[in-house]
Amino acid sequence: MTNDEPFVDLRKYDQSWFDRGRPGWYILLWWFVQAIAFPLTPHPFNNLRCALLRLFGASIGKGVLIRPTARFTYPWKVTIGDYSWIGDDVVLYSLDQIHIGGHCVISQKSYLCTGSHDIQDPAFGLKTASITIGNGAWIAADCFIGLGVQIGANAVIGARSSVFNDIPSGQVCWGNPCIPRYPRKKE
Repeated sequence: MTNDEPFVDLRKYDQSWFDRGRPGWYILLWWFVQAIAFPLTPHPFNNLRCALLRLFGASIGKGVLIRPTARFTYPWKVTIGDYSWIGDDVVLYSLDQIHIGGHCVISQKSYLCTGSHDIQDPAFGLKTASITIGNGAWIAADCFIGLGVQIGANAVIGARSSVFNDIPSGQVCWGNPCIPRYPRKKE
């Protein structure tokens, strides 16, 4: 059973077609800046973290709060709208575009993942797709958001949910897989 022939041959893996969006030296420079500058900036130095992200090509709105332990794979593929919050240990694995609307909260330890692999491909080919989070949405603690997912405006994704399909606007959702449970009311 454990010694069955593998379905994949990782010697054939090839992502030479994949465009990271910047040259290798630039990516290494970003990773160095992120590894040193982000974790060493105290929480109140949010403007410095936003400035660094903008310097490396991210589109960051006004009033955005980003915690020092947040991680951005390729910031030039990230857009964050006005007054949104990115929590501690959030990972934006931005092999593809990540669009976060205004007034969104991405809570601690959440993982937005724009990349995966084709399990039917013997070479385990890379596949990517963008993620979009609508205005006013809240992604609660320790959620996984999969590639290609769109989360509607004002939706709430409950803690530790795994989102693999689009979520409609104005719904409170949770689970693995995450599904809508009831409408979110505006007070």
